[in-house]
Amino acid sequence: MTGKTPLLLLPGLLCTARLWQAQMDPLGDVADPHVADLSQDDSVGAMAERALADAPPHFALAALSMGGYVAFEILRRAPERVSRLALIATSARPDSPERAAQRRRGIDAIGRGRFVGVTRQLLPSLVHPSHVDGPVGDIVQSMAREIGADGYLRQQAAILGRPDSEPVLARIDVPTLIVVGAQDRLTPPVEAEVMHAGIDRSTLRRLDVCGHLPPLERADDTSGLMRAWLEAV
Repeated sequence: MTGKTPLLLLPGLLCTARLWQAQMDPLGDVADPHVADLSQDDSVGAMAERALADAPPHFALAALSMGGYVAFEILRRAPERVSRLALIATSARPDSPERAAQRRRGIDAIGRGRFVGVTRQLLPSLVHPSHVDGPVGDIVQSMAREIGADGYLRQQAAILGRPDSEPVLARIDVPTLIVVGAQDRLTPPVEAEVMHAGIDRSTLRRLDVCGHLPPLERADDTSGLMRAWLEAV
């Protein structure tokens, strides 16, 4: 659309376009948003190719968690198409052995027919305790049900097989916004600090009272940060 920045949004594990709804509406005057489907492929390479095939020639790129891993792959394959970058609640580094083992246990559980989506017991590891009860927790559980067991298996395989993206950081030469929840237990602030140190043209913002899902937990603040990022010269 004339005068608007094409904006490609990449969701995280077990997340749908609903993750970004609270940003797409408020930013509609400055951005033309499109949410990539990251539930159909079992490698970050295939996810990146699918997203690129549906994207305009040039776009701003915003990504959360698993979406960040795909964003780094897009930057490997087509850096000239990305005009600016927002990395939210993600990491450039591979999983720790403990985190990888946890993922494999989740995959094994599916093999025993035990996909339960995001349970109430799991929510505190994803969002700040103050957001477990109420609309944020409900949205998280609803998105996981929509992705389902097969999508979860594909996404976890992609995450486990992703390359180390820390070497990519020094090659990123676009305005970059990095956002992290101060209480994020999955990709804690130290991961954001690593990316900030590695990307020359980056700005780091922490959001308090926030876990792993800033677009839902701190929707207005995330939208405000993204607006400033999109409008910056």
